[in-house]
Amino acid sequence: MKILILNGPNLNLLGKREPGIYGSSSFDDFLPQLQQHYPQAELEYYQSNIEGELINKMQEVGFSYDGIVLNAGAYTHTSIALQDCIRAIKTPVIEVHISNVHQREEFRHKSMISCACKGVICGFGLDSYRLAVDYFVHL
Repeated sequence: MKILILNGPNLNLLGKREPGIYGSSSFDDFLPQLQQHYPQAELEYYQSNIEGELINKMQEVGFSYDGIVLNAGAYTHTSIALQDCIRAIKTPVIEVHISNVHQREEFRHKSMISCACKGVICGFGLDSYRLAVDYFVHL
């Protein structure tokens, strides 16, 4: 089983950026724990601050992987291009967010990609990623 975890803009700053919202752990610190928890799955991780690179990565794996866990960051609220890409590929995508976006600023309440995703998980910190991986592993 192959699963891509794909993080968008500013998520490379996890552990440094607004720890009250996003926590004090970096994703690089969290990933080995996730990989240890799911030895039956090959978890690949990719992060980019550039929308087109996120699209290129999804197109690269979107016809051969078993799942994509996507935290598109701020692109969640603006990107029709990501929505179009998710609709174009065969691999199912789960949208994740570390914070509960519905408890935050009004503009974060609208996702442009949810309608194209298999599901949405938000508000459980980094555990949101584990919940998404768990879905794919137990399909």
